[in-house]
Amino acid sequence: MIKEQSSYRQIMKATSIFGGVQVFKIIIGIIQTKFIAVLLGPLGMGISGLLTSTTGFIAALTNFGLSTSGVKDVSAAHSTGNETRVSIIAKVFRRWVWVTGLLGAVLTAALSPWLSQLTFGNKDYTFAFIWISITLLFNQLSAGQSVMLRGMRKIRYLAQSGIIGSIIGLFTTIPLYYFYGVKGIVPGIIVTALTTLSLTWYFARKLDIKPIYVSMVRTIAEGKGMLKMGFMISLSGLIALGASYILRIYISNAGGVDQVGLYTAGFAIINTYVGMVFTAMATDYYPRLSAVAHSNKKSKEVINQQAEISILILAPLILVFLVFINWVVIILYSTKFIPINDMILYAALGVFFKAISWSMSFVLLAKGASKTFFWNELITNIYLLTLNFLGYKFFGLKGLGISFMIAYILYAFQLFGVTKYKYEFSFTPAFSKIFSLQFGLAIACFAATKLLAGPFSYVVGTLFIAASVYFAYKELDKRLDIKSIISGIKKRF
Repeated sequence: MIKEQSSYRQIMKATSIFGGVQVFKIIIGIIQTKFIAVLLGPLGMGISGLLTSTTGFIAALTNFGLSTSGVKDVSAAHSTGNETRVSIIAKVFRRWVWVTGLLGAVLTAALSPWLSQLTFGNKDYTFAFIWISITLLFNQLSAGQSVMLRGMRKIRYLAQSGIIGSIIGLFTTIPLYYFYGVKGIVPGIIVTALTTLSLTWYFARKLDIKPIYVSMVRTIAEGKGMLKMGFMISLSGLIALGASYILRIYISNAGGVDQVGLYTAGFAIINTYVGMVFTAMATDYYPRLSAVAHSNKKSKEVINQQAEISILILAPLILVFLVFINWVVIILYSTKFIPINDMILYAALGVFFKAISWSMSFVLLAKGASKTFFWNELITNIYLLTLNFLGYKFFGLKGLGISFMIAYILYAFQLFGVTKYKYEFSFTPAFSKIFSLQFGLAIACFAATKLLAGPFSYVVGTLFIAASVYFAYKELDKRLDIKSIISGIKKRF
């Protein structure tokens, strides 16, 4: 029991640190997004979304997944306590980061006329792509510095970098949008990338890594492992980004750029405000699961613990979005974005299944099953894109929310089948109880929002939210002994 409690507390500790950073960044993001929505409107958000999704696709094509595979190598070297080994891995990794970053920048600049034509149907944005091509280098270098910090467990530096970056980003991009409108989008993207790079570089320089000579032959030899594993991860990410890019192009052609802006805004809520829990947990979960990947029994235990905490934290937040979605959209954006309400409602239900699948999917990487991971993601993105096309064609924006929900239900069952067959995985009765109750409350909130008039839906929905919060607290207390934690904090003061 003590061992399990310690494991749960480790999960919550990492989540609280990075979750706190995410909450702060989200608050800044809310302010920033509000200004963007008011100053640029759906059209501006659509242009921004198309530019960033296009460069994101090329980045996934050229970065070889180093930001994921590199963590494993840096962490392994750091755990040995061998300073020479750490210096060698750091040198090799940083060289490959430069190579892949430059590759992405050059490719974007060279293909800029074609990218403009493909994305916007004309060549008016050729220079926009040329200018933001430099951000692919900046972002890859930033990711490389973050990998060094993460691999060497410098959690505080990562947190400080994220907080400071959010503040600087707010006070530099908003004036650009205010004075230049849509023309400020490209400078804003560049300034944000440069700010992030400056901060991660500053904190990475604090690492105790001694200079060392590494030959190019050894750079290639040492980098093979990173590139091999990263390549499969990169392909998976490339497929996901490609599917997202194709969908945006389809929406743009079928409904207009403003529809792309609405779609982008809607899923920004899901991926940013709800997805902060995934972002916070992923920092600690992957290396922790990798440490026990040799044992199916221990892997099952860690996955279930992570899934339980994910649902307990996420559920009350999702319920708030379900009940108060109208006010959430107006506060975060404006009344112009009301059409995305139904899309978010259905997508929010899908997040429950995303949490389950997210917890299971990491075991494929932890066990080094990169090929299985790739095929799993390929199949998923094929039916996700197909469902998105059908959903938008027949139901518009609401259909994209429905397709998201259905896709993640299928994905959860698919991953469960794969992990059960390969690693004898199964969910515990404790997790099943937590999921069933919290998802049931979410369905009740969804029904209240759809079937009851405004004031009544808020009253009934608030009761369901209160029940969700109470249940989450009781279950977390069983696992963490919250009272003793609070008591310990009081004694310190």
